[in-house]
Amino acid sequence: MNRSVGMVGGVSGVGSPWGAGGVGSVAGVAGVAGVAGVAGEAGANLPALRSHNAALVLDLLRTAGEAGISRLELAERTGLTPQAVSKITARLRAEGLAREAGHRASTGGKPRTVLRLVPTAAYAVGVHLDRDELTAVLVDLAGVRVAVRRTPLDLGAGTEAVFGAVDREVRAVRGEAPGASGVPGAVGAVGEPGVPGESGGEGVAPPPVAGSAGLAGAAGLAESAGYAGSAGLAGAAGLAGSAGDAGSAGLAGSVGDAGAAGLAVLGVGVAMPGPLDHLAGTPGRVTGHPSWEGVPLRDELSRRLGLPVALDKDTNAAALGLALRPDAPAADSFAYLHLGTGLGSGLVLGGALHRGARTGAGEFGHQTVLLDGPPCGCGGRGCLEVLCLAAVARGDVPEAARVLGTGAVNLVRLLDIDRVVLGGRAVAADPEAFVGGVGAVLAGAGLGTPVSGATSPYAVAEGAAQLILAPIFGK
Repeated sequence: MNRSVGMVGGVSGVGSPWGAGGVGSVAGVAGVAGVAGVAGEAGANLPALRSHNAALVLDLLRTAGEAGISRLELAERTGLTPQAVSKITARLRAEGLAREAGHRASTGGKPRTVLRLVPTAAYAVGVHLDRDELTAVLVDLAGVRVAVRRTPLDLGAGTEAVFGAVDREVRAVRGEAPGASGVPGAVGAVGEPGVPGESGGEGVAPPPVAGSAGLAGAAGLAESAGYAGSAGLAGAAGLAGSAGDAGSAGLAGSVGDAGAAGLAVLGVGVAMPGPLDHLAGTPGRVTGHPSWEGVPLRDELSRRLGLPVALDKDTNAAALGLALRPDAPAADSFAYLHLGTGLGSGLVLGGALHRGARTGAGEFGHQTVLLDGPPCGCGGRGCLEVLCLAAVARGDVPEAARVLGTGAVNLVRLLDIDRVVLGGRAVAADPEAFVGGVGAVLAGAGLGTPVSGATSPYAVAEGAAQLILAPIFGK
């Protein structure tokens, strides 16, 4: 199953040297791993192609999980020759990104060696910058959360206060990873029994990662692709080995900041309320906090943290994280509706995150559903958001679900999506009432679209981390 359609760029391979249906570029500007901005050319580019092939292999290793996958299966599912797969997997093993994990029983020939991704080879940080709270998570290369911190935050307290809080929490969450402080299972700020790094579970330090550059190609995931940092996620070289993919060095080294703990941290994804420009890395007129408009948030955080930073809307980040789940259908189309301090949606259409040309898609909460209704912070009247939040504030969950369901009906009819996923703190407080209420409104409109709730309370922050990880896997 090739699920390599522009999850991050969301333009179904537009701008990719592999054409429509190929690996999507980051906003259609820089191709997989940002290889020196190679994009928009239909002709083959050997370094870019090698990065593309390695990304395909890495993604299959990621989705295979603990079960692993054999080289023969990799060849069959990527369309690469067995020799090419052997070379790629040898480099990935040398980099510490993959390892052998036993053999499958023989079906008449030689037993097949199974390969697995090494999740502890690298990490990413995800930050959910909400209007009144900051959540930071550390996830491993497989996207599994290993540490989390939450702290109150006033988004209107001024840029210096907010930047300082993000700086502190990012550094703190990195220190709470298993093995980060030299002791197993450093305790996180929000304990969850049995989760390493959050409640003193057994910590495993990552293997050393060699090389002087990193995961992203000759010019990295650079600013034109929506990332800050002079060479984006990698520095001056590519994914693997002396004969590596679009480069001559390895995964970590100078990439990001390994820090005293030895963790290879690839970057920080930041998700916040929109509107915003994810390519420029600047917020727009955030409802309730217009002073953030035009602030160079991405670049300033990158400077302070010494790491690549990606910025996107909270709803887009959560939708991206949901779309990258190993069990997500290949050409899924769904809407993630987030009801928290505001109301918005993230859209995945045909397996690709849909941002719109100006990151303006999904401003779901600001559709007018009541002419001459109450004023909204966006400047309009009768918006879905103001009506829904008013019902939540009154404690009238059935009415909030009915209003949310009315908006969901409009969205399903407009886009013909396969399913609706609900999330955000208001939903998390009473998920059954919201899922059931929205589902009832859809059914009453003659729509059988299934409705579910996001399973993780940190869906936005975890999705923000995927802003960093997704390009590595060609998403």
